[in-house]
Amino acid sequence: MQAEIISIGTELILGKIVNTNAGYLSRELSNLGIDLFYQTAVGDNKLRLLTVLKRAMHRSDIVILTGGLGPTVDDITLEVIAQATQKRLILNAAVLKDIKVHFQKRHIPMPKNNMRQALVPENARALKNEVGTAPGLIIPYDEKKVLIALPGVPQELKPMMQRDVIKYLANNFAGEGVIISQAIRTTGLAESQVNQKVKDILNLKPPVTVGIYAHTDTVDLNITAKAKNRLQAKRLIQQIERKIRRRLKEYIYGENTQTLEEVVIAALKKAKKTIAVAESCTGGLISKRLTNVSGSSKCFPLGIVAYSDKFKQSLLGVPKEVLAKSGTVSKETVRLMACNIKQLAKTDLSLGVTGIAGPKGATKNKPLGLVYIALATPRKIQIKEFHFHGDRDAVRQRASQAALDLIRRYLTS
Repeated sequence: MQAEIISIGTELILGKIVNTNAGYLSRELSNLGIDLFYQTAVGDNKLRLLTVLKRAMHRSDIVILTGGLGPTVDDITLEVIAQATQKRLILNAAVLKDIKVHFQKRHIPMPKNNMRQALVPENARALKNEVGTAPGLIIPYDEKKVLIALPGVPQELKPMMQRDVIKYLANNFAGEGVIISQAIRTTGLAESQVNQKVKDILNLKPPVTVGIYAHTDTVDLNITAKAKNRLQAKRLIQQIERKIRRRLKEYIYGENTQTLEEVVIAALKKAKKTIAVAESCTGGLISKRLTNVSGSSKCFPLGIVAYSDKFKQSLLGVPKEVLAKSGTVSKETVRLMACNIKQLAKTDLSLGVTGIAGPKGATKNKPLGLVYIALATPRKIQIKEFHFHGDRDAVRQRASQAALDLIRRYLTS
């Protein structure tokens, strides 16, 4: 079966909202073995939406629309669906009751315009919205085809999808077999470098394909397999995964949605080690990432952001003479930052980071993006010099990633 997703909302077109619904729906369709060939985003314009919807209904068996089911004048989805399917809109008493109860629970009078959300195309199935007021809709048409309309708010869409839509599609439209994916996450290599190492694997044809996706600080390889069942699909993925792991080795830090900070905290716990962090140019980003992980307090007791030289001296014990002679951004300074916070926190490991994130502060000898990272261990201090590219946020993000990766490599070596 062939599916298509239409995301509705001018805010999506303008980039004011990131379209997370499309990614979520794509994954769920893949799990059902349903092929997804098209995704479209369209603004709140009746004529454009009608054109997009009619084209989708012609070429796809399943058309899922998200957004535009609200009570305001720019919520046009219901009206356009009625026009495209030539179905009358009928007031649904059960839906209207649910909407009224929604407002009663909040002790708010129901605005009159919310009544339009109780209009349901004839022969359509209304899906209960337990969070908001807009019901979802399953609208069969043209014998074996279906339109599915869901609210645009993810907190409303996902429960409907899990409770009603997946079951409906599995019973009526599930494809032959399943489609599953697995992402292999790498750091420390540019996209072009990863591409060079796995170029032949990226050219694979179905039933197994591999895609490469670059982010600010990671490069992911996504393996997708289609087979009769999940076991066969996983076996196909494992064959390719082994090849990728042999080629990328230590550059691989995790898989799927796993973050580097999660890997680092898990490694610290496994090794029964603690770490403290002294940051300058990253402005607390490393500490934030570590504390994003639940239970990190067991291995991360202290982080200090010493942004000015004054507090590098008073809090981290970097002598004024070192700062004057070598500079804030130097191997000498970062060494002392790492050593002294380790003594202060009495941890097994410590990290020091200093650099020039920009846009100002660069000199001829110390360019924008220059970052020094020091990792102090019980036996030695490892200092790395990096030259990152990009704007201020990109430099800080890449520096935090390199710092966390330095810890990971030490703990897993």
